[in-house]
Amino acid sequence: MIKNQVKTVMLLGVLTALMLWFGSFWGASGLTIALIFVLGMNLVMYLFSDKIVLWMYKAKEVKEKDVPELFKLVREVSEEAGMPMPRVYLIPSGNPNAFATGRSPSRSAVACTVGIMDLLTKEELRGVIAHEMAHIKNRDTLIMVIASTIAGVISYLASMVKWAAIFGGFGGRDNDNGRNIIGLLALAIITPIIALLIQLAISRSREYLADETGAKIVKNPQALASALEKLEHGVKQAPMSMGGQATSSLFIVNPFSSSSIFSLLSTHPPVKERVKRLKELKI
Repeated sequence: MIKNQVKTVMLLGVLTALMLWFGSFWGASGLTIALIFVLGMNLVMYLFSDKIVLWMYKAKEVKEKDVPELFKLVREVSEEAGMPMPRVYLIPSGNPNAFATGRSPSRSAVACTVGIMDLLTKEELRGVIAHEMAHIKNRDTLIMVIASTIAGVISYLASMVKWAAIFGGFGGRDNDNGRNIIGLLALAIITPIIALLIQLAISRSREYLADETGAKIVKNPQALASALEKLEHGVKQAPMSMGGQATSSLFIVNPFSSSSIFSLLSTHPPVKERVKRLKELKI
């Protein structure tokens, strides 16, 4: 657990350093303008993303009388985690999956698809819910908003640098053989890619941490490992038909693609590696 926390801090530090270094090309004023602009956009997403994503997936809030078994599991896991009971939502999809959202434990929600309830055993579903509660407990929504804000600032600055280089904002057309223009354009293309890779690495690190935290909450890593294996297979049989790749990081497994994705460009670690770590975990 400590290893993943340290990795997150280090990656955020590198991302911040990259932003400050890249912002130096524009000076304090350029960096401040970009920071305010992107921070504003991400603040809106932070405050309202839960409502937006629940709407995107047609999630409906349910009460205990509607799904008593699911409610009982969520209540038990929240008590074991020492957290407030989140709101419970049901997604009308055969894709077996789940996600948590909300900017704080007191304003959180857990959403499960119909498919996951049909596929998993009670203990496996308990493990999945614990994983999602762990995301809430670890403040992963806030951490990913910070990461996306910094990456967004870098992308915004890169766009400014790119257009400035093209139109001579840095005196590019008067420089020796346009070498400065080429260098700036390369910088504007490569830097946002590096920022994205770091952002995705943070996302994968938080998934490992949520697996570990969730397994410790319910004291049953084997159940979560078994659930992940079933979910990976289930997604192949019934991929998600709504939403989009931009929100795939929310789910416990990627709901849109069952193909092997180049690991550096994935929001989730390989299920095989997640299962291996869970089976080796000592509770």
